[in-house]
Amino acid sequence: MTETVVRLDRGLEVFAPPERGTPLQKTGPAAKGLAKLGIASVQDLLQHYPRYHVDRTQLRTIAELSKLADGGGAAGDVQVHARVLKIGSPIRIGAGRTRTTKKPKTMIKGLIGDATGSIAVTWFNQDWVARALKPGSEAFFYGRLSRFGRELQMTAPRWEVVKTGKEPFNVGRIIPIYPATAELSSDGLRKLMWEALEGAGPIADPLPPPLRTRLKLPPRGEALRLIHFPDAKGDVFGARRRLVFDELFTLQLGLVYRKRLLERTVQGISHHRPGPGSLAEEFVAALPFELTRAQERACEEVAGDMARAHPMHRLVEGEVGSGKTVVALYACLIAMDGGFQAAFMAPTEVLAEQHHITVDELLTRAFGPAEGRNLFAATSKRPVVRLLTGSTPHPERQRTLAEVTRGEVDLLIGTHALIQEAVSFSKLGAAVVDEQHRFGVHQRKGLRAKGAAGEPDILVMTATPIPRTLAVTIYGDLDVSILDELPRGRKPITTTLAATPQARTDAYRLIEREAAAGRGAFIVYALRDESDKVELRSAKGEAARLAKEVFPDLRVGLVHGDMPSAGKETAMAAFREGRTDVLVATTVVEVGVDIPHATVMLIEDADRFGMAQLHQLRGRVGRGDHDSYCILATDVALDGATPAGNAGAKATRDPAAALAEERLRAVAGSSDGFKLALEDLRHRGEGQLFGARQSGMPQLKMARVLEHQDVIKLARDLAVSLLDTDPELRAFEHADLAREMRSRWRASELDVVQSG
Repeated sequence: MTETVVRLDRGLEVFAPPERGTPLQKTGPAAKGLAKLGIASVQDLLQHYPRYHVDRTQLRTIAELSKLADGGGAAGDVQVHARVLKIGSPIRIGAGRTRTTKKPKTMIKGLIGDATGSIAVTWFNQDWVARALKPGSEAFFYGRLSRFGRELQMTAPRWEVVKTGKEPFNVGRIIPIYPATAELSSDGLRKLMWEALEGAGPIADPLPPPLRTRLKLPPRGEALRLIHFPDAKGDVFGARRRLVFDELFTLQLGLVYRKRLLERTVQGISHHRPGPGSLAEEFVAALPFELTRAQERACEEVAGDMARAHPMHRLVEGEVGSGKTVVALYACLIAMDGGFQAAFMAPTEVLAEQHHITVDELLTRAFGPAEGRNLFAATSKRPVVRLLTGSTPHPERQRTLAEVTRGEVDLLIGTHALIQEAVSFSKLGAAVVDEQHRFGVHQRKGLRAKGAAGEPDILVMTATPIPRTLAVTIYGDLDVSILDELPRGRKPITTTLAATPQARTDAYRLIEREAAAGRGAFIVYALRDESDKVELRSAKGEAARLAKEVFPDLRVGLVHGDMPSAGKETAMAAFREGRTDVLVATTVVEVGVDIPHATVMLIEDADRFGMAQLHQLRGRVGRGDHDSYCILATDVALDGATPAGNAGAKATRDPAAALAEERLRAVAGSSDGFKLALEDLRHRGEGQLFGARQSGMPQLKMARVLEHQDVIKLARDLAVSLLDTDPELRAFEHADLAREMRSRWRASELDVVQSG
């Protein structure tokens, strides 16, 4: 497909790249505010969507609001156009600092009114309100109405100062409320948006009219106008669905297009399907457990991919302990059976070392301990495996590099050291990338470039469980295998909360009992060193205290990310071999660490971790034959309360503490990583998920992967169907779609997808 796609001039292109954007000619504070928001063009501005809308067609007087309150109040927010009569300075309230709020609480009281009466207004912990609202200024106030005693009041109302009250974009209509800055208010943005829509003229719509009609979507220009300035409440829903579809459809079109292009044009290696007597099948037969149905399905998918002439690009994702490493090694053995080498790249030395140990144990069980083959007789079928990291001693490193170059190493496991120029494979046929989101684009491309006989098959793994509908948005250029089952016989992990000193003491006694039985415990902290910015325990400080005061009769070790590689390996080896009873750690042990005799995971300040991360840490125990335990320790008063601000008002729960309790109880109450990942996404926002996304992918501004899963599936199916019939989008009716896809997916970004 050529880079330039000719199109008819049909109006302003919303997804035009920066060089084709229409500049916004603004100066002064407005220009500064726009820059802070990342808005440089009319196209950027039109995609700066409202947070919500306010219906100013239903303004009431204060007298009407008073009658409404007397009648039981309104079901939702009410709006009033009023003048600020009084605004007080911040008043300190409550007992000051708490565990979850580091600053003292403050309250601001004010009074607003119109010709018919007045209302008391109150804000908490928003000192800036006293500076922004001045007596005499007019504003729209909207919030929930209540009475405190006989006084009519609004607590923490949202508000917006207006200048004349006659602007067509401010009054008598449903108006948008935008994310704003100190230099550019929502009111100012609304004015700019009104002007931009007035001056933009026709908006180009690349969706063929028959398809748009079949999907019952409005034209793009109409959708843009209605999302910003709807004529009625119902207009917003139809407009949002069209804009969400546009974002997701172009995204999926680019992903599917690139995947199909790779399949047609990139020369891969066609491996033989594993049969009786093959390395892969003998390996499976020798496993000390039966594969789960999900593992069997994934292995079959991998074998099918690797038998094709184009390179495999497959994602294996699944639960903690679901057996991703077995599937990855199965793929490596398929390549080795044909005389090819395999590479296994991990993001950290701790994880690379753990993979080396796991692979060594599995291969020894299947093929015996003796490595190597010779030209005259197969003295051993066991593949030759080597480990290469940044801390590999120089003599060993040089020896390993020479063996890899000569083709004497079948499987090379390591970190990013694998893609350095000095590493030259003789015949690389398959590559596994673990926790792939932790690697940069060029690192993954570097591994692909090591193939000499054709592009190697690529298998990427992630331990973050993501439902398939979401996975095709984040990793849409990859085929997806999901491991949603745990191996048979895995014992459940008992998870409890520890929110009191006694509960923490009980956790310490549990660790002592387990250690006395020859088992080990992790104690994980959010911080490596103490900080004067947050009141949290640190791994370094607590390791010394625990060894001296809490566990004087136990052997306490320490591992964290900033330790020299040799130190980390020594600490992990001591714990793995039972020479350390308790391992104090940071999240360096979050993934990949497999120590069967570890039965206790104590996570301190657990409220500071994401739910998915807590689930990953919990998965470091429960891998042996003994009962295992996870304790989520926190200083948050899970059943406490804080004053509401008014002495006579009923005490209300601190929102931060309530949220912490909800998250921690969700983890304690569920062992389903897929469910917890979705809950984590709801609590922490989609940045948590999309932070793991491949660099260069178009950003989603309107679409929400949880809310719009039906649209994701629709967009994916349509992209596949369209490219089945028109692989290069050469048809005249698809010219605008091709141009828009290229605008959002630049050539370099499409190459990013290939590097998957």
